[in-house]
Amino acid sequence: MTKRLESREKVTGAARYAHEYPLRDAAYLSAVQADAGRGEIASVDTAAARRLPGVLAVLSCENAPRLADRSDGELAVFQSRTVSYRGQFVAAAVAETLETAQEAARLVRVEYAAEDPDVRLRPDHPGLYKPEQVNAGLPADTEFGDPDGAFGAAHVRVDVTYTTPAEHNNPMEPHTTAAQWNEDGSLTLYESTQGPSSHQRTLARVLGLDTGQVRVVSTHVGGGFGAKGTPRPNAVLAAMAAREVGRPVKFAVPRRQMFATTGYRTPTIQRMRLGADADGRLTAIMHDVVEQTSTVREFAEQTAAPTRVMYRAANRRTTHRVVRLDVPTPSWMRAPGETPGMYALESAMDELAVAAGIDPVELRVRNDADREPESGLPFSSRNLVACLEEGAARFGWAGRDPVPGTRRAGRRLLGTGVAAATYPARRNPGRAAARAEPDGTFTVRIAASDIGTGARTALALIAAETLKADLGRVRMEVGDSSFPRASVAGGSSGTASWGTAVVRACEALLARLNGAGAVPPEGIEASADTTGELEAEEEYARHGFGAHFAEAEVDMDTGEVRVSRMLGVFAVGRIINPVTARSQFIGGMTMGIGMALMEESVMDERFGDYLNRDLAQYHVPSCADVRDIDAVWVEESDPHLNPMGSKGIGEIGIVGAAAAVGNAVAHACGVRVRDLPITPAKLLPHL
Repeated sequence: MTKRLESREKVTGAARYAHEYPLRDAAYLSAVQADAGRGEIASVDTAAARRLPGVLAVLSCENAPRLADRSDGELAVFQSRTVSYRGQFVAAAVAETLETAQEAARLVRVEYAAEDPDVRLRPDHPGLYKPEQVNAGLPADTEFGDPDGAFGAAHVRVDVTYTTPAEHNNPMEPHTTAAQWNEDGSLTLYESTQGPSSHQRTLARVLGLDTGQVRVVSTHVGGGFGAKGTPRPNAVLAAMAAREVGRPVKFAVPRRQMFATTGYRTPTIQRMRLGADADGRLTAIMHDVVEQTSTVREFAEQTAAPTRVMYRAANRRTTHRVVRLDVPTPSWMRAPGETPGMYALESAMDELAVAAGIDPVELRVRNDADREPESGLPFSSRNLVACLEEGAARFGWAGRDPVPGTRRAGRRLLGTGVAAATYPARRNPGRAAARAEPDGTFTVRIAASDIGTGARTALALIAAETLKADLGRVRMEVGDSSFPRASVAGGSSGTASWGTAVVRACEALLARLNGAGAVPPEGIEASADTTGELEAEEEYARHGFGAHFAEAEVDMDTGEVRVSRMLGVFAVGRIINPVTARSQFIGGMTMGIGMALMEESVMDERFGDYLNRDLAQYHVPSCADVRDIDAVWVEESDPHLNPMGSKGIGEIGIVGAAAAVGNAVAHACGVRVRDLPITPAKLLPHL
């Protein structure tokens, strides 16, 4: 077990985040958000703001420079008078101090030709359409057999609709950019991003620069959960302002502004239809999803995708329908697609178990698949049943009374629930470089981003193992687009993708060192590109699997729910570093508790804005909400993954977790809440 390599720097404050880089003569930016939910900007009055001492510039659609690429509406900052959603950036003030910039932004007056916004997601919206594809390049719809006929003939049927609300990522470090134009016309961005390489390419395109003219530095990142997976308007705005004033500019998006400008998980409406025979074996699965995108740019979440992976059934259909609303564009949030999709599927499986009179664990075991149900590909490994059985033994599932509302502790009703988990084991191409130093140490570089997951430590362990060297002799450098290109820290693909490149670079270095003699003063370096290796890999269905077990307490008098125990068991290949792995699992499970019981971004339908735009009103679990939580894993050897034999673990911890909690609540009190979060107001009338 290895502690994080950067832990000392982080706890002593030596680790530098984007806003903390010392830039000489830096100015500060404060943005103005649209007060209209839809419409056109009629005028922008900046006179009072510009008169304020210390103000360097005020930018808006009336004077902003033209961007070279305006194809991404979210990044086309100040390029038109159109207001697409309330909270969109419409002006910005740049000043000598942050306080002056904030006051100047307050003095900007924007007049609108406003219209009523359309912001409510509903299943009968006339604007619903089928997207060409959904996130991750997956087909919007799939169909096999005769699902309607099989469902109608099924011995046991479940036909239910689940809804999930919008949720916001809210990483601890806000989205931050410090932009500096250099004398040679190049741009350096100190950025809170999950992908320095992709961020570099996007900003270069938007600003009309060659890729090599942009450098993105993100040595330390204070969380992201997907929200920092692609550049946001703050990066373009800071770069634009820095060029305008001829000085470095820092812009940290305030928490309240993040709710409109940095992405969120789309709300969903999901109809689940499951049909089974008398033994509980599925004969029909139908999963129909309705979700939203913006008028600015399409983002279609792959919510039904996990249903294509989980259980056997000859007759099946999955669909996605999307509507363009006057809202910010949804984006990635920890396990996009799998998180809301598995909440619906695993809740419906629980309802099917009740209807069929079969234990929920046994129902899942009976419907396990030996090949990926829709593609027909063999699994590289699939140990879902092992996770269910191990979890049931550890959790004490055998003594469970299936009848709801039978266990009590005073005025509290107690119940237990289970849900399965899955997430793809992805790998993306990339590069890495390894150098032997004359002092006997090694330096390994890759433009990966450690967003708090422990990636820096895992990669150093992989390098040390490949080089057959002590960990203390390996210097791992990440988070800089000037290093060899790396894929984004997302899709639970980081360690698998970057680790492959690191292994190959270290192997190439060892080959060069063999018989080379003494290392010269400049060192000996080797690099690797994994593109060809990934193109030649065999076809397998590669997924991680897991099982969540939860115990819930429901207060009969208040409707308050507490999760008293939670256990996650995962089959995710080889675990590189148990310390940081357990942290990732538990972090995801904790977010699952929040999803089940607390998290909800509430939209004001009249004004088109989220009402709870801070962490006082947008609730996430605290220590008191997470009483007894544990994560373990089963041993799994999979030779078809990567040189390390590992699967991604950053997201599987949240997948299915909310369903396990919801199933436990239903078992505790006999009340099934199908629209998250499960609040006292939804439970109490039925208790």
